[in-house]
Amino acid sequence: MQKHTISLLVDNEPGVLARVAGLFSGRGFNIESLCVAETMDPGVSRITLVTRGDDAVAEQIKKQLNKLINVIKLHDLTGSGHVEREMALIKVNAKTSRRAEILRIVDIFRCKVVDVSAAHYTIEVTGTAEKLGAILSLLKPMGIKEIARTGAIALPREKK
Repeated sequence: MQKHTISLLVDNEPGVLARVAGLFSGRGFNIESLCVAETMDPGVSRITLVTRGDDAVAEQIKKQLNKLINVIKLHDLTGSGHVEREMALIKVNAKTSRRAEILRIVDIFRCKVVDVSAAHYTIEVTGTAEKLGAILSLLKPMGIKEIARTGAIALPREKK
């Protein structure tokens, strides 16, 4: 099953997100990632969602989303040029013997430590899902206490 990244511009009104999510759940489709925020126009929000399915399923989803009255514009970013990022906060055990190693990993991945305590570092990392997966696999042996991830956000690339 192929991953599909869909970007929607919608009216920034109560209930719009519930209608979009309801469309998925009502048809038995799963949303793997969902991110919503206001755009430069306070009356418009961007919804970035990631789902999995074959091309026929994706077409059905897009047609149903386009029927929603509050959807202004829909972009299926799958297979097209786009920039996609995700952010995570990772709280990792920071025993004295492992602190230097953790800081080297942070440096290699160009992320930053945003909180320090006697026993933990909280690390902020931004990048592709693959980058987040790679740093998580390196930090896992040290003891990851908590993770919070944003889910994907994406914008289409400009045509050249």
